Amino acid sequence: MSEEFKLEIVTPERVIFSDNATSVLATSIVGRLEVLYDHRPLIAKLDMAPLCFKQKEQTNHLAVSGAGYLEVSPERVVILCDRAELAEEIDKKRAEEAKKRAEERLNRADDKIDEARANAALNRAMARLKTVEDTS
Repeated sequence: MSEEFKLEIVTPERVIFSDNATSVLATSIVGRLEVLYDHRPLIAKLDMAPLCFKQKEQTNHLAVSGAGYLEVSPERVVILCDRAELAEEIDKKRAEEAKKRAEERLNRADDKIDEARANAALNRAMARLKTVEDTS
């Protein structure tokens, strides 16, 4: 039997998840990491990317957007992020349209576009699409 730990995923708007889990697979700004029960203490800055966590036999997927941090203690993991969406909450068609709009903005030779904002929108849409694809 796998050991469980308390997992909390929180955004400014709501608590996405608060229950026991057996593992978390996330992407930090320095690479992928997996957290299991009794992991050494750690704080990592998260990248805009899919994240998955397991509860016994169930795997859950979500897209992390904006700034985010993962804090690990031996029996608890807390994920704080600007935005997060469970895979079942993501509208794939809307995410595809957002990706297309961001790519079009970046491809325009226009000095008036906010390149950082357009890149953030593109990365957010790609994380959402990858999260949906991971559950298919």
